Amino acid sequence: MPRAFSDDLRCRILNAYERGEWSLHELAERFGVSWDYVKKIRKHQLRFGQKERVPQGRHGPVSRVTAEVEHQLRAQLREQPDLTLEELRQRLQQRAQVKLSKSSLWLCLERLQLRRKKNPIRQ
Repeated sequence: MPRAFSDDLRCRILNAYERGEWSLHELAERFGVSWDYVKKIRKHQLRFGQKERVPQGRHGPVSRVTAEVEHQLRAQLREQPDLTLEELRQRLQQRAQVKLSKSSLWLCLERLQLRRKKNPIRQ
């Protein structure tokens, strides 16, 4: 996977542009990068006022499974280890006010290495 150009390169390009030595096209050629890249970092500098890259944020939504929810899961399974996923999901919704799908709950239990003891009762 391609890696981002270093902040050092960005700063050198932008410093040269600020000194008025070259145009953006000439800088792109001189530093061996595309004109679109030079245009992009200049636009970023004008918008945010800094030459360095802004650190990337987290992608996707924040998980609803917090430390408190994990604690609730552990406590419920310690109290009654034979709960089905549906029962566990309903109790979690009542006590911690967190709605999770069965698949999300299952992934959370796997990540916490909490094992399931029994299957639901079949009639």
